Amino acid sequence: MKRYLPHFKAVNITLVSLLLLFATPITPVLAQVTIVSDSSRLESKSTYMQHKIDSNASYQYDISDLFRNILHPKRERNPNKKRSGITLMPGVALNPTIGAQIGIKGVAGIVLGDKSNTTMSTAASTASVTTKGIMVFYVSHNIYTRENKWNIQGGWAIVKMVNPDAGLGMTKTFSGQNDDDILANPDKNMFVYKYTSFSINEKLYKRVSDNLFLGAGFAFDIRRNIKASTENNDNPNYVYSKRYGFDPEKFNSNGLLFNVQYMTRDNPNRAYKGIYSDIGIRMNQEWMGSSKNAIQLTTDFRKYISLSEENPEHVLALWNYGSYRIAGRLPYLDLPGTAKDSYARSGRGYTLGFFKGLSYFYNEAEYRFPILRNKFISGATFFNIQSTNNDMDSKLFQSWRAAGGAGLRILFNKATRTNLCIDYAFGGYHQRGLFLGLNETF
Repeated sequence: MKRYLPHFKAVNITLVSLLLLFATPITPVLAQVTIVSDSSRLESKSTYMQHKIDSNASYQYDISDLFRNILHPKRERNPNKKRSGITLMPGVALNPTIGAQIGIKGVAGIVLGDKSNTTMSTAASTASVTTKGIMVFYVSHNIYTRENKWNIQGGWAIVKMVNPDAGLGMTKTFSGQNDDDILANPDKNMFVYKYTSFSINEKLYKRVSDNLFLGAGFAFDIRRNIKASTENNDNPNYVYSKRYGFDPEKFNSNGLLFNVQYMTRDNPNRAYKGIYSDIGIRMNQEWMGSSKNAIQLTTDFRKYISLSEENPEHVLALWNYGSYRIAGRLPYLDLPGTAKDSYARSGRGYTLGFFKGLSYFYNEAEYRFPILRNKFISGATFFNIQSTNNDMDSKLFQSWRAAGGAGLRILFNKATRTNLCIDYAFGGYHQRGLFLGLNETF
């Protein structure tokens, strides 16, 4: 007998969602203004606090310190030595979607200007294979020029993918209509698709005022050789593709991107305080080679609240992510859902795309805290909820599914606040697993 998480009423869970996103004793609008003007923008007016936080690195202990103590135990430590912003490590990961992964990964961070007015730029690259037959090569970047005048975000990826799938929406009962039941998949029996993916995504932002950026760009997502684990085309991708005019074995999602970003967080790898928000419109265009025209609105709001001046690593982190259909149709494998955000980090506790739909809403709260005084090992606990819909009987905000868990953090590079994150998460439908990765989930 399958186990299900409790069904929450839409009104109650919506109130909880709003509290998670705007957990502050003043109104949401005033909260943003107040935090920007004093505590969240560490480099603006709180020079003393910035000095305290920066000086933490002098007594923090990371992987390089561990190796130095093992290889050169008698060498005297130099607290003033500048630490490299580049982290190289084996690309080891483990989660229910990919299985076990091995490869090589590099993460870099550098400030391309004065630390008082320029955000750290980051880049990452990986090449890996997994026990489920997934092969990945990607390069991503998030670059801030001097005084944050420009921000360039993007990524390039070539992937041989094995994608588990549990159907569309959050339907709970069978309708008796064969195609609808295959598409909705109320029992959440797992299908598997194999395909090759080529992706390019680039956006250029211009700072138009303090912390506010306007951006535009393009995205090309190409899927080829899509093969399902079923032999008789009785799988959600085939039913959806035939119903809405897509080729079930290949498609393109190519379009233009228009974004507004507001950012005050103090570090993109592991923020202590501040806000990050990005609202975007993606317009898939047939004249760019897209299989169909479509317009999708995406929202990404993140808020970080440091709970201690002495130990700013005590952080309450809040995240809301949404993707909403405005017009047209996306291909089945490109529909928004679990871990379909830009960095594929949402929905710990479920596999990639376990819940998906025409629109998608997601909230998460995480408490981060140091365990050792030298900050080498920290911890985190988290809880998330999500809702999605379909064209049949599953409406957005009508049904919700939750997941949660806890994890450890190992400080890999104190110069860039890079952590190795080890999380165990569990959700409904017997979904659970170990999630490993570099840097915080959000």
